[in-house]
Amino acid sequence: MSLLQIEGLGIDFGGLRAVHDVGFSLKPGEVVSVIGPNGAGKTTLFNMISGAYQPGRGRVVLDGEEVTRMPPHLLARRGLSRTFQNLQIFQNMTVLENAMVGHHLYERGSVLADLLALPATRRRSRQAADNSRRLLDRVGLGRAAEQEAGALSYGALKRLEIARALALNPRVLLLDEPAAGCNAVETEEIDHLIAAVAAEGVAILLVEHDMKMVMRISNHIVVLDHGEKIAEGEPAAVARNARVIEAYLGTQAGEAGHADS
Repeated sequence: MSLLQIEGLGIDFGGLRAVHDVGFSLKPGEVVSVIGPNGAGKTTLFNMISGAYQPGRGRVVLDGEEVTRMPPHLLARRGLSRTFQNLQIFQNMTVLENAMVGHHLYERGSVLADLLALPATRRRSRQAADNSRRLLDRVGLGRAAEQEAGALSYGALKRLEIARALALNPRVLLLDEPAAGCNAVETEEIDHLIAAVAAEGVAILLVEHDMKMVMRISNHIVVLDHGEKIAEGEPAAVARNARVIEAYLGTQAGEAGHADS
């Protein structure tokens, strides 16, 4: 059964058709990658699914409930979380404080209770800190909890952003270029983290330009070009698709697909 269904999604900006009639689905524990050349509409598609943009056409269905045009904070409470292509990290806060940011959506205390530091407020704060420490252990940053986030390597910052998204306990996780700017070792660490999260039953939608990573980790690939879906399927089949090679992959990716098949 599909956990997330995208049906005929589209949006125009003025007279420009940015995304047109894109549809696919994700199952629990599945990694689906969206690839395509720059300007293909990948991040625009993410923004529509996550509520940052209002689609002009189509539907987004999360666990059987239509959530099209629902704002991001309500989608997060229903189990859909995302990271961003550009890091959204508070550099002057500690690693632990950054990880705790995601817990605010589940807090139900009043402003007055927070100001007075009532017992319930202190208890929620301890729980958020404990949960965040477990998340940092999960992404390999437990020992860095008390460091300023700005002191971390770029790859560690990427994993911190994933930890913050996981604080929302998502059933669907959207990752926008999680390995962009990372070296080979950092990319491998993120690769393993994504696989581990998917193994726990979280459906993952991934935009990524590192084709070796995409071919290695994906169960299914959707290819966009000029805002339209031109192909989809298992990695090896997509890598051999002549239209995909012409639009984006090139001969090296075709060879990678054969090597992984």
